[in-house]
Amino acid sequence: MRVLAAALAAGTLLATAACSGGGDSPGAASGTASTVAERPPAAQRTTPSSTPGGELTKAGARSALITESDLEDDWNLVKDPSTWRDSLLLGDVDAAEFLTGRSDAQDCKRLMDSLYDETLLGSPSGASAVTGFEQGDSRLYYQVAAYEKADLDQSMEWLKSLPSACDEFTLTGGDHGDRTVQVVERTLPEEGEARQGLTVSVKGTSDGDPVTLTLDVAAVQVGANAITVTNGGLDGADHDSTDAAVAQGTPRLTEVLAGGTPKPTPSGVE
Repeated sequence: MRVLAAALAAGTLLATAACSGGGDSPGAASGTASTVAERPPAAQRTTPSSTPGGELTKAGARSALITESDLEDDWNLVKDPSTWRDSLLLGDVDAAEFLTGRSDAQDCKRLMDSLYDETLLGSPSGASAVTGFEQGDSRLYYQVAAYEKADLDQSMEWLKSLPSACDEFTLTGGDHGDRTVQVVERTLPEEGEARQGLTVSVKGTSDGDPVTLTLDVAAVQVGANAITVTNGGLDGADHDSTDAAVAQGTPRLTEVLAGGTPKPTPSGVE
């Protein structure tokens, strides 16, 4: 009798399972009972604060900034890099030098203005953070920021056009007379979804003496976010430091967007 009762109970369970989750129809295989069983309890479910390509917060932007340890050589952190301005970059572009006319001249003017006020990719639409470092007469400006995706895409395309559109031109006016400007493309580490590097040199005079301001310019895109680097001075641009900023900074931004917190770079690590 016990054997018979056990068999009847097993048959009842099989029949119940067939009614609730069995059958040949697709809907039956993905029923509510199955969905609930696979979903962990609410206490075990977690929602990351951000995902790759997610929204950059102010705290996240600050966390994504590089430090002195991410750079080579003897860079020192400064308190307020937003006050940096070099008047050698100010002036009007001599449009008469351009074969294609006014359009290219306007692009070159935009480049010089954006280098002066550190708006290389335009104004951020979301969170942003900046930091800066000095080494002798050279300065390195580093920004992490969120933008409108379409605007950022256009800005990256604009940067890519500059070595061809601008190449070499004359900057007039200002306090330094006529200056010769050269824009040369340079290769950056393979980081981010898109990247563009430039070296911009401005030859002119300061207090009657000939000077050359050389700046490395780098922009790396990660979704609707980007890092920008401007590095150089009257003593030239340290290309290795520009590359280090890109190579160390882009993974930090990517990790922040994935909901993580980058660990500090150990002192002495290149």
